[in-house]
Amino acid sequence: MPRYFLIGICLLACTLGTPCLAQSGQEMDIHAESRRDAHPTQQGGLSSLKEAYNRNPFIPGLYTEYLDALLAAKEYKTAEAVVSDMLRRQGASPLLLIDLGRVYEAAGKRKKAEEQYESALGGMNGDDNLTRQMAAAFIRLQKPELAIRVYEQATALYRNAFIYYAPLSQLYAQTNQLDKAVSIILDAAPAMRNGPDDAKASLLQLTGSDAGKLKQVQKAIVKKINEQPANPFFAELLTWVYAMKDDWDGALLQIEALDLRNQEDGRRLINFASVAAKEKAFETARKALDDVLEKGRQNPLYTTAAAQKLSIGMAMLDNQPAFTPAQVAGLEQEFRDFLQQNPEFYVTQAATEFARLEATFAGRPDSAIAILKTAIASPGASRQFTGTAKLQLGDYEVLTGQVWDASLTYSQVDKTFREDVLGEEARFRNARLAYYRGDFDWAQGQLSVLKSATSELIANDALYLSVLITENVPPDSNLTPLKRFAYADLLLFQNKDKAADALLDSIATHFPSHPLQDDILLLRARISRKHKDFPQALAYLEQIRKSYGEDVLADDALFQMAGIYEEDLKQPAKAKELYEELILAYPGSTFVQTARKKLAAFNNTAPNP
Repeated sequence: MPRYFLIGICLLACTLGTPCLAQSGQEMDIHAESRRDAHPTQQGGLSSLKEAYNRNPFIPGLYTEYLDALLAAKEYKTAEAVVSDMLRRQGASPLLLIDLGRVYEAAGKRKKAEEQYESALGGMNGDDNLTRQMAAAFIRLQKPELAIRVYEQATALYRNAFIYYAPLSQLYAQTNQLDKAVSIILDAAPAMRNGPDDAKASLLQLTGSDAGKLKQVQKAIVKKINEQPANPFFAELLTWVYAMKDDWDGALLQIEALDLRNQEDGRRLINFASVAAKEKAFETARKALDDVLEKGRQNPLYTTAAAQKLSIGMAMLDNQPAFTPAQVAGLEQEFRDFLQQNPEFYVTQAATEFARLEATFAGRPDSAIAILKTAIASPGASRQFTGTAKLQLGDYEVLTGQVWDASLTYSQVDKTFREDVLGEEARFRNARLAYYRGDFDWAQGQLSVLKSATSELIANDALYLSVLITENVPPDSNLTPLKRFAYADLLLFQNKDKAADALLDSIATHFPSHPLQDDILLLRARISRKHKDFPQALAYLEQIRKSYGEDVLADDALFQMAGIYEEDLKQPAKAKELYEELILAYPGSTFVQTARKKLAAFNNTAPNP
C-alpha cells in the first residue's frame, strides 16, 4: 500500500478520534483483536469487557455493552468515566449526553440526569436518523414524555407537521393524551399516502373497539368538519367512526346537516348511501337516498339517487333469505315506475336488476326475458351491455325450459366476444347447461379448454365442474345420482332452496355409498350460508374436512369456512388461522393465492402489538 495513502488514513483517523493504523501489519492485528473481542462477555464477563474496550473502544456495539454491564454492576463512577471519555473522543453527541444522564439517574443523581437530558435535547440538529435514535433511547429509558419532546422539536426544525405523526400519536396515546394523538393523525390524514385508509388504520390502533375512545375520535372529527365543511375527507372518516360504533342513524344526521349547510344537492348523501350499503346498513342507505329524492325532480341528482335506491333494494333482498311477497311487489313497482319515467335507463344496470328481480325473486322468468329483450333492442344499448344482458337472458331461458334457445343465446355471445372474457363466460355457461341436461361428455369437452381461461374465476369454476363430473361417474355408469345432483344445482339457481335440499336428501338416502356425498355436503353448506345459518354451514364443511380430508373438496371446504368466519361472523383471527392451514395443508390448491392475499390484508390492517 503506498505510504502517502497510509499517512492520509492516519490523518483522517486522528481527526475522527479513531486510533491510527500506521502500517498494514498493524491493521491486520487490530482486525484480529476486533474479531476476538466482538463477544467478550463469553471470555470473563466485566473484566474482559473492560480489556476489550481499553484496546479498541470503537468496536461496533462494545461501548454500549460495556456501559450496560457497568450499570448492572452499579459501578457508576467507572460508567461516568467511560461516557465522559467517549464524549471527549466524539464531542457532545446528544446520544452520549443521554447515556450520561442515564448513568446519573442510576446513581440517584436525578437533577444532574435531567440536566444532561436537556443538553441532549438542545443538541438536536434536524437529522432524521439522530432524531429517531434519541427518541428510541428515551423510550428504552421509559421516558415517553422526553421522546415526545424529541419528535416535537424535530417537527419544528423540519417545519413539517406531519413527518413524525405516526410515532408521536402512539406516544401521546401511551401518555394518556388521546386528544393530541387523534389531533395529529387528523392533521396529517389528508397528506397520507393512502388517505382515509391510512387514517382509519392509525385511529384503529388508538381506539380498538373502545366506545369511549371512539366517542373522543368522533368529537375531534366533527370539529374538523366544522372547520373545513367543504372537505369530504373528514366526512368519510366520520362515517367510518359511526360504522365502528354501528350507529348509522347518527351518521346520517351528521351527513344531512353537512349536505344542507353546504347546499350540495345530495351529493354527500349519495356517497354516504354507497358506504352504508357496502356495510349492509341498507335501511339507513335508503333513508339517505330518500332525502335526495325529497328535494324534487328538478334536483340534478334526483335520477341518480332513484337508480341507486333500486340497486340497494336488490341488495336488501340478496341479504334477506326470508323476504316477503310484499317486499318483492313493492320493489317491482319501484322499478316499473322508474323505467317508465326514465326509459333511457333500459340500457343500464336498472334493467338487468329488474330482470333479476322478476326471475329469481318474483318467480316470473318470462317477465325477466321480456325486460331483457326490450333492453337489448334499445337503440342506446352498448356492445358490452348487450353481451352481458344476453348472458343473463340465456340463464332465464334455462329457467323456463327453453334449453335450445338458451344455448343459441350463449353461442351468440361466444361468437361476438370470442377473444373476450364475456366469450369465455358464454362458453362456460353453455358447458354448465350441458351439465344441467345430463350431457356430461359434451360438457367435459368444453370444460377441458376453459380450465385455462383468461379469467381466474372462470378457470376455477370450469375446473370445479370438470372434477365434479369426473369424480362422480361410477364404474357401473349409473348416472342417475349425478343427474339428480345437477338438477338440484339448477333448483338452487332458481332460488328453490327447499326443493333442492329435498332432492339432495334423496340422493344421500338412496345412494349412501355414492362418491357424491361430499359434494352434497358442500351444496348444503351453501344453502345454509345463504340462509344465514352459519353454525349449520360450518358443521357441513367440518364434516367434509373430517370425513373427506383427502378428497378434492377438502380445500374448498376449508376456504369456505375461512370465508364464513371472515365475512359473516367477523372473526378475523379464526379466519386467518384457517387460511394459514389451507396454505400449509393444500399447497397445490387453486385457493392458495387468494388465501395469501387475505393473509397479507390481515397483516396490513392489524394493529401493532
